[in-house]
Amino acid sequence: MKYVAGGAGPPTAGKTDRLVVKALTQWRSMTDLELVTAADVHLMQGLAQRITATHQELLGADASYGELAWIWGKGHANQGDHWPRRLWFADGELVAWAWAQLPRKVLLSNGVVKEAKGAYLAYQVHPDHGDLTDEVIAWYDSTAAGLERTVLPSAADTAALERWAAHGYVADPSALGDDGSWTQLNQRDLTDLEEPVLPDGFRFLTADEAGPEAAVRAHLDAWSPSAYSLEAYEGVRQTSAYRGDLHVLVRAPDGVMACSAVIWLDEANRTAEFEPVGTHPDFRRRGLARAMLLHGMRLARTAGARQMTVACLGAPGHPAARGLYYGVGFRELARDAPLLKPATAP
Repeated sequence: MKYVAGGAGPPTAGKTDRLVVKALTQWRSMTDLELVTAADVHLMQGLAQRITATHQELLGADASYGELAWIWGKGHANQGDHWPRRLWFADGELVAWAWAQLPRKVLLSNGVVKEAKGAYLAYQVHPDHGDLTDEVIAWYDSTAAGLERTVLPSAADTAALERWAAHGYVADPSALGDDGSWTQLNQRDLTDLEEPVLPDGFRFLTADEAGPEAAVRAHLDAWSPSAYSLEAYEGVRQTSAYRGDLHVLVRAPDGVMACSAVIWLDEANRTAEFEPVGTHPDFRRRGLARAMLLHGMRLARTAGARQMTVACLGAPGHPAARGLYYGVGFRELARDAPLLKPATAP
């Protein structure tokens, strides 16, 4: 099969022949690399929807419908110039993409500058086009040549894992330790939902009701230190998948936003996703996040969803979020297999 690579969307009529890659090992130079755009994310979400419909367990931790919008929306303003990408099309439809996150510095809310010195790859290949996995790997190795490279394929994608191993990628020991950073995807259906109960004086709000400043403050309080900001939230709001009426918060009697969660609704598959979920440190272990999740799932069901998903850290040293989600009926659906390719000398 011939594939079309690059561009912000599928080729228009009359241009296909000029864009077809005669040999998939032909790559553009670094100066020709294109950065991830909102239009690209929309296409990536379309691929996520098609895979969700048939092979949900193959979705990577950062390749789901909601996660794509969240990552790009909150980060493109201050990190987007370090986000090259490559797209592959077949018959005018996106069938694979690769999104590299190259070394960068990010200013956190506490004034500290966080530096990422290695490269990370988010990617997705439709299972009917698995031969493109080698092309994704080759593009990543070329784009991040010499750097330490990490990637998080799905542990269920055994064919892809074989290809990464063939290219020199090995299990990442630090990510797989007791305090490791691998994630698992959890899911549950939306039948038989409990009634959410809040303590006296607490109430549910949506971001539309609370306003941008409150929504941002809720995230910063839960995830401090963070690079999140009003500018980042505006980027999230501009994604086509965001709905302020599905961005839920719990307000404490003193007006503090005790916890919050964004719900991403995939109408095509009638599934919804929590990302992110966070609670202010002063309000943890009081049942607020549990009530918020139950309330959010009821909102998602009313909006048309039949299934809910949420990701969390899966390593033994991170039991809190997993316990919270299991406590409201979620169970593991899939998990990452973190891989690493060490840096090479110049």
